[in-house]
Amino acid sequence: MGKFKCLIPSALGGLLFLSAGLTGCGNKSTSSVSAPSVDPNQIVMLKGSGATFPAPLYQKWIQEYSSTDDKKNIRISYDSVGSGAGVKNFLAGEGDFGATDAPLKNEERQKFPENRGKPVQIPMTGGLLVFAYNLANYEGLDNIRLSRNTYCGIVTGKITKWNDPAIAADNPDVRLPDIPLLFVHRSDGSGTTFIFTSHIEAVCPDWKAGSGKEVEWPIGIPAPGNEGVSTQIQQTAGAIGYIEYSYSKDKNLQTAVLENKSGNFIKPSPENASKAFVGQTVPDDFALVIPDTESPDAYPIVGLTWLLLYTNYDDPSKAEVVKNFVQWSLVEGDESASTLGYLPIPDDLQEKVITTLNQSL
Repeated sequence: MGKFKCLIPSALGGLLFLSAGLTGCGNKSTSSVSAPSVDPNQIVMLKGSGATFPAPLYQKWIQEYSSTDDKKNIRISYDSVGSGAGVKNFLAGEGDFGATDAPLKNEERQKFPENRGKPVQIPMTGGLLVFAYNLANYEGLDNIRLSRNTYCGIVTGKITKWNDPAIAADNPDVRLPDIPLLFVHRSDGSGTTFIFTSHIEAVCPDWKAGSGKEVEWPIGIPAPGNEGVSTQIQQTAGAIGYIEYSYSKDKNLQTAVLENKSGNFIKPSPENASKAFVGQTVPDDFALVIPDTESPDAYPIVGLTWLLLYTNYDDPSKAEVVKNFVQWSLVEGDESASTLGYLPIPDDLQEKVITTLNQSL
């Protein structure tokens, strides 16, 4: 479908990743997207649900999209319930769109309601997952380094104290506290968990739970959504867990520096995460998954997130607004994505997504 090729700085200092098919590494498109072609006197309401990973960005996009005078008749709501619930709602024909951080599986596609046509899977943004932790009561413990063996030991339950020899070896100049290490994980079906466990399965030889939106955790404290996990970490001294980067920014949580496949310790940032996508070929169904990047300079835990759409809508105005909102978000939502710490979709992939959208709906 396309390849991620090069990186350029965005206007707000984030990083955008561009793909092959463009001439060099030019600027992002500045073209605007006009309002949808619907009766301005008709109220059009769209309802969606799903992934918490992109929820802060989706909420911001919805607010910005609906705030202009030419879209006052459009109402869009998004319920951040997790990818598992979002996919279930989508397959049940509930609402007008779903959202997931894990691409649809074949068995899920087979459950798709025939009266809704076919499922359309659209990538909207990329992001990174962090090991966020709470050692705020101790000095000098920001940016703790975690080797692959060490964070494997944390998720499998072999490491239960912050002054464990493995963590101490990763951080030889740091005085670690002798307190319990409490791992926090998702309690709900989660695309964030899919991204995280896909990486853990690829990296940790002792990991037995596999990968997916839901797994049998060997240890840990469960919490719902990225919101719930980040709040649990914030409120629990000694806690550590996996959350989307923007949630750690929002709550000002400490985050670990992780060892990647090349043995380099990489700080979590949109710039370092975007390097994992360089050179990646995007399949025709847009279902790109990168469990463990080969890039020596890239942050290791990254993923895309998708909107799930129907090809058949009972109201043609809904289909028109869905197409317009997705196009507006991809073309004009880059600055908001960068500001919140997400990775905007590159120009030529945008074009392929919009073409698929116009051909399908």
